[in-house]
Amino acid sequence: MQTFRVFGFLLLCACIAASSRSSALADDSVSGGASAPAESSASPGAPAPKSSRENHFEVGVGVKVSTLGIGGEVALPVTDRSNVRFGFNAFNYNHTFLKDGVTYKGALDLRSAEALFDIFLTRAGFHVSPGVLLYNGNKINANAAVPGGQSFTLNGTTYVSDAADPVTGTGKLTFYKAAPMILLGFGNLVPRSNRRFSFSFEAGAAYQGPPRAALALSGSACDFTGLNCRTISSDPTIQSNVLAEQTKINKSASPFRFYPVVSFGVGYKF
Repeated sequence: MQTFRVFGFLLLCACIAASSRSSALADDSVSGGASAPAESSASPGAPAPKSSRENHFEVGVGVKVSTLGIGGEVALPVTDRSNVRFGFNAFNYNHTFLKDGVTYKGALDLRSAEALFDIFLTRAGFHVSPGVLLYNGNKINANAAVPGGQSFTLNGTTYVSDAADPVTGTGKLTFYKAAPMILLGFGNLVPRSNRRFSFSFEAGAAYQGPPRAALALSGSACDFTGLNCRTISSDPTIQSNVLAEQTKINKSASPFRFYPVVSFGVGYKF
């Protein structure tokens, strides 16, 4: 619901700005009509000149590299000092690491799409951009494994992976599927000049909510001496330690509820 409110606010801003722009153009045409007799007396039959910007619909497209991934974006002017901008991002990264005796083969998947309303505070391109990640598919997936006979720790308790039924499992870290965001930066995909190319830099954050970790282990675990082995899925004590380990992961990842966004981009205006 919060996402729809933010997106609705952006659309309302765009509509109000577009209405203001139309009113301004209408006022200009009325003013031009009032001076038409004087111009026609000076040059009878000569049509009033129009600027190229009045005859040409402008749109800016760009590519960027950011902490959200590699992506593209498109911007449309709303007023002389505001744009509506839409973009998407994607990136994959695989990494294997060892934690508390458990080997995790992790995969970072970045997938997102955003809508932003650029408000330019200066002609040089400095802007503030409130917006929303319409889709936040950023997540971490991992496959866990402990070779038979190797010790590992869950919630401070040491176990030994059963050689006959080694410990395996999966882990996942996800966030809210939509997230409000705000950016500050320099650059304009639709320069209000004859320039075609543009460069941009932005920094800000997206609030993607508290992390939600899910850790599931299977196989059999023995006590620290390698004896008294039992199946993980049916042992309440081990399951309790798995849940405690899951809580620790959520706590350690909690700073990422505010996801930092830093981006560099280049664009072209049509």
